[in-house]
Amino acid sequence: MLHGVSTELPGQSGGITEFLSRLSKARSRALLLDYDGTLAPFTSPPAQPHPYPEVSDILRCIQRETDTRLVIVTGRHACDIPGLLGLTGIDIWGCHALERLRPDGSNEIARVDPRLLAAIETAGHLITCEGLAHLAERKTASIAVHWRGHEEISEHVVQRMLRIWSLIPDRADLRFAPFDGGIEIRVANRDKGDAVRSIFREMEPEVAMAYLGDDPTDEDAFGALTRRGLNILVRNEYRPTLADAWIKPPEGLLSFLRSWLSACPTSSAIKPNRECIDAANL
Repeated sequence: MLHGVSTELPGQSGGITEFLSRLSKARSRALLLDYDGTLAPFTSPPAQPHPYPEVSDILRCIQRETDTRLVIVTGRHACDIPGLLGLTGIDIWGCHALERLRPDGSNEIARVDPRLLAAIETAGHLITCEGLAHLAERKTASIAVHWRGHEEISEHVVQRMLRIWSLIPDRADLRFAPFDGGIEIRVANRDKGDAVRSIFREMEPEVAMAYLGDDPTDEDAFGALTRRGLNILVRNEYRPTLADAWIKPPEGLLSFLRSWLSACPTSSAIKPNRECIDAANL
């Protein structure tokens, strides 16, 4: 068992040890990672959360030393991640798969029905009227209200957000999406599961793929990967989940990333880096 890892959860199958043994023999590999709460601790306000110590270094080694396709799937804007993580040349899906920043630097934004954008603007106006504007964050096709660090007002904010939701006249194609420390009103036809399904379509059918996430919004990705790869819940406290395993950050997270690095055969075209070898053996 890896340090900080619970390899089996009730009703789930496909533990970490079994997956890592298959990873070493796989023809292709993909590691998909949420950012906030998974690679980085939550902060208040949630503006600039830097990753846990050593995370960027190990991911850089995975990127340089193996043939792993490294993907970040986040609710943040895709363009925020390179600066926060200190990595370039990776595939980043932002705003729950509405945005995609490709490794070559090209950026794609999915088209959103203007009717839905107008409804989200209405939500933003109502949030202001309810006195919650100082907690709000506007994104590509959503608006989120954060109370992290001010849990004493969470019940008050939830009640106000439910009232706002009831007042939006055209909300059939929107989603009222709670997450750890907040609530987001966003378009319903895109989620993190779309990123997982897209990566599957772009890679070989037998790809060894893992997804690590902490938040209720990551359940969409877990659902898309169920029985096709390994889902890992990353958080200090367990919650009901579709994931196959549960690890605690940062120790369990770092242990898994090092195990991934060790399990992947080094590409013959790449000269092994001593720092990466040392990181894998810690």
